[in-house]
Amino acid sequence: MNSPAISFSEDQAEAWDRVAEQLRGMGVDLLEGAHVPPVEGKSTVLAVMGKAGSGKTMLLASLYKSLQAAGIEVISGDYEGKKKKDRRTLAILAPTNKAASVLRMRGVPATTIHRILYTPVYDPQYERIADWLTGNGPRPEVEGLTELALDRAKAFYEQNASVPGALAAAGLRGSDFIQGWKRREEPLDIGFIDESSMLDDRQFDDLREIFPTLVLFGDPAQLAPVGQSGQMVFEKLGPTRQLHLSRIHRQAEGNPILDLAHALADPDLGFDQFERMVEQAARRDDRVVLAERVNSDMMARSPVLVWRNATRIRLINAFRAVHGAPEDALLPGEPLICDGIELPLKHRKKRIDLEARGLIKGAQVIYLAPGSRPGFARLHVIGSEDPQLSAASIIKIEKPDEEEPFIPQAATMGAAFLHGAAVTIHKAQGSQWPEVQVFAPDLWAAAQAGRSEAGIPLWKRLAYVAITRAEKRLHWVVRNRLARPQSLLGIEDLRAQAPATLALRTEE
Repeated sequence: MNSPAISFSEDQAEAWDRVAEQLRGMGVDLLEGAHVPPVEGKSTVLAVMGKAGSGKTMLLASLYKSLQAAGIEVISGDYEGKKKKDRRTLAILAPTNKAASVLRMRGVPATTIHRILYTPVYDPQYERIADWLTGNGPRPEVEGLTELALDRAKAFYEQNASVPGALAAAGLRGSDFIQGWKRREEPLDIGFIDESSMLDDRQFDDLREIFPTLVLFGDPAQLAPVGQSGQMVFEKLGPTRQLHLSRIHRQAEGNPILDLAHALADPDLGFDQFERMVEQAARRDDRVVLAERVNSDMMARSPVLVWRNATRIRLINAFRAVHGAPEDALLPGEPLICDGIELPLKHRKKRIDLEARGLIKGAQVIYLAPGSRPGFARLHVIGSEDPQLSAASIIKIEKPDEEEPFIPQAATMGAAFLHGAAVTIHKAQGSQWPEVQVFAPDLWAAAQAGRSEAGIPLWKRLAYVAITRAEKRLHWVVRNRLARPQSLLGIEDLRAQAPATLALRTEE
């Protein structure tokens, strides 16, 4: 069997061939670049499993490009065209917006699982614009939209294949055209699920109902969801349905962060030995840093990763104290973590609109300023295509040894937030940051506790997940201390990141 043009390792090539064989059985031939209509009542599921650096994302991206070349239509959370009898589709999903944004930054059009479970009901005008932008219809005539605005939308879409982005360039939003939402009833076709170690049984069952062809990509060394007894959903599949990628793909060779992560697989390795390995790596390579204190400047954009909730709360309050944050308000630039949307059923459309903008549980958010109405806050959602919005917010800051959190801002209902200067390693799964601080005293405490998960010492699972959140540099913090900040909190970096059409909004 011929391999795709990209150069794979032996196990990647074998996995590519196995997935291609499975897809061919479902009517999609990647080698011939052709497809036939789907067969009713037929289904299949495969899992591609591998640790960090084994090339899962590279394989997923290659399969996506081959499916696209075979004429398979990509379904995103932005727009879904009309169903046709012979149409074949692909949706690339992740459990969190942050995980989806990691794929999008690598050219893979991913969205969240949550968004794909609901179907928007569009105004016919939006469908005409979207069909034209995607090459499936003639140039529309839309009341209130000038020819110049349409030209701007088209030019944007040709550079960035995003329907909402194109509408923003024309001065519109996709949500302006949504007449309502309904729970998805009809199945889709092919589903690629990244970070599938985060799936629980119920999510997996829902996905299998929607996608006759399902391919899971996951890391068996990560932490299982709470309540899953340390077992990932893909580990319950039979051995013939599991494809294993071994470390290391050549692009990951010589990476000290991945070297440390994979050293944790040694069953005889103790915590003290591992910490000596970190010290040695720090002396050899500046991508590993042995830190005596937590860097408070870094916490503004990259949270400290901890095991214990009490540690998280202490570090958050220390962060606010050294930055001089007042007790009754937030400073612009303070990081938040979305803890869910608290809206009643009658406001379901607003809930889905916020979630479509990336404001889902676990999303990393930066506080910009108060909104123009009481209880509203202006926010920047990290990793969102349209990151800046204003939303009714309930912001909670937990205090050490106090049951009730301090609430500097509370709308009657809306998006709920916790402070994001420190997060637990469990909640960090699916996310990555250029630089990551790992609070080693907490991992030492986990090692002393002697707890295990699925037969593996818990501290090793925690350390593996925490270390692999770092893209470029790992800071291993060995002391329970916090360094004073070298700069003031601010939002100028977010202004610099936002394109002209997504400038900071000053109105609701």
